[in-house]
Amino acid sequence: MEEKWWQRSVVYQIYPRSFQDSNGDGIGDLPGITSRLEYIRDLGTDTIWLSPIYKSPNDDNGYDISDYQDIMTEFGTMADFDVMLEKAHSLGLKIVMDLVVNHSSDEHKWFVESRSSRDNPYRDYYIWREGKNGGAPNNWGSCFGGSAWKYDEQTDMYFLHLFSKKQPDLNWDNPVVRDEVFNMMDWWLQKGIDGFRMDVISLISKPEGLPDGEPGPTGYAPFLLTANGPHEHEYLREMNRRVLSKYDLLTVGECAGVTLEEAKNYANLDGSELSMVFQFEHMDADFHPVYGRYAEQCKNLPRLKATLARWQKELDGVAWNSLYWDNHDQPRVVSRYGSEKPEYRELSAKMLATCLHMMQGTPYVYQGEELGMTNYPWTSIDQINDIESLGNYRDLHARGYMSEEQGVAMMRQRSRDNARTPMQWDDGPNAGFSSGTPWLPVNPNHTVINAAEQVKRPDSVFCFYQKLIRLRRELDVIVHGHFELLEPEDPELFIYTRTLGDEGLLVMCNFSENARDWAVPADYAGADVLLANYPTPAESGRLRPWEAIVLRKGAK
Repeated sequence: MEEKWWQRSVVYQIYPRSFQDSNGDGIGDLPGITSRLEYIRDLGTDTIWLSPIYKSPNDDNGYDISDYQDIMTEFGTMADFDVMLEKAHSLGLKIVMDLVVNHSSDEHKWFVESRSSRDNPYRDYYIWREGKNGGAPNNWGSCFGGSAWKYDEQTDMYFLHLFSKKQPDLNWDNPVVRDEVFNMMDWWLQKGIDGFRMDVISLISKPEGLPDGEPGPTGYAPFLLTANGPHEHEYLREMNRRVLSKYDLLTVGECAGVTLEEAKNYANLDGSELSMVFQFEHMDADFHPVYGRYAEQCKNLPRLKATLARWQKELDGVAWNSLYWDNHDQPRVVSRYGSEKPEYRELSAKMLATCLHMMQGTPYVYQGEELGMTNYPWTSIDQINDIESLGNYRDLHARGYMSEEQGVAMMRQRSRDNARTPMQWDDGPNAGFSSGTPWLPVNPNHTVINAAEQVKRPDSVFCFYQKLIRLRRELDVIVHGHFELLEPEDPELFIYTRTLGDEGLLVMCNFSENARDWAVPADYAGADVLLANYPTPAESGRLRPWEAIVLRKGAK
């Protein structure tokens, strides 16, 4: 099939609140982003995914939208957005907007009307139900802890919120809601944006009858039982037919609960729905089997490899992968799967980048990932801003599953705020992010880890990312080569091949600080070293701590 532009792209995600503050209020903004666009271009990425910038009361940092066609006051104005978009395009950068339409804010005019009376014309824009047996309509749980239902005294009914109580779920079964959403999307596309990242889009179609689910360890049925509902693909194909197919876009669906078979529908190369999906199976590879994210890490490299390999193999030639370690919802990958030790931090950051970027799919670089930024050393629950972290901690703490001390330890490992601390631009006050007091604290290691130092140092993590991105532009085998996993059960080595015709890559990554002996296969004997994260050649048959080597054979 004809190659799409986004198959050779690398996407840079910006979390606007934490990227660059231009006016000293401690909050990143659109003029701040505009001032840093050359940095993104120089990295080599060609597409920017903006986390939500719409008007919002910020219960969930912008993922609760009160007006889809206005800009959050803290971020600037629509004129500021237009300036940013024009400059991005002039630099050869595309802009992808975050689309949050599973739910809105409870301060959106639709919901304000909807809750005003049972017979209001907007009532059916949301999901309202009578209580049952003196309580909620069913036992569904919110992603942020507790029940997914909120009782509303004004009309003596409950509304559904799979996330915050201030994020009521939209009723996609109502065709008028779909009309509203599609018209809004078309309005943004006519302004010239280049695509959408679709937040929890796999949850828009709820199960018929909203039945109870099997209770989880904290008593509530997991919210993911609502994923991939009966009309999911019908509604996305309608979206594609009425809006997306009219433009040349990158569209990526955040698909919680997606299976491989479902992904072949969401991201089919026939273009009937979306360009690609974000799946979370590999993000769950180190989750606790009972308590999920907020429990001691259970690192399991064979499980991680098996998951990534399965997605590589099964989608090859059928649908398209998205590749990511970091985003605004995940802790920093260097702290998660690499090493924060000074002697190994940059080596492990480069190794992790190599492992991901040599796979088939569109890679995503989250702000600061290209510098090897790490988790924040939280010391108190009071420092945490993230509604998900706080909600789950309070729920687990109240039920006796987690002490406050354990909670702080979990925040250091797992909180989404680890990804949201300000971007580390330089070693000066507030890391060059703001002249005021930042909304979240700046990581104290910004004096060592920052963009100003790395941009001018040829062996930095930043410059290594430039090489990786350049190679993807140049080599078809990286974009289209077939994947084979080697040593699937090895607990420390992640080794795979990519093959396209006579050309092949052997990617060898050591996920540990142990030196490991490993013999290169005979068909790669004498192959050229395409990329390595150590400055000196490797000893034959041996991988040093956190080493990454890519060998290339059959190159013309």
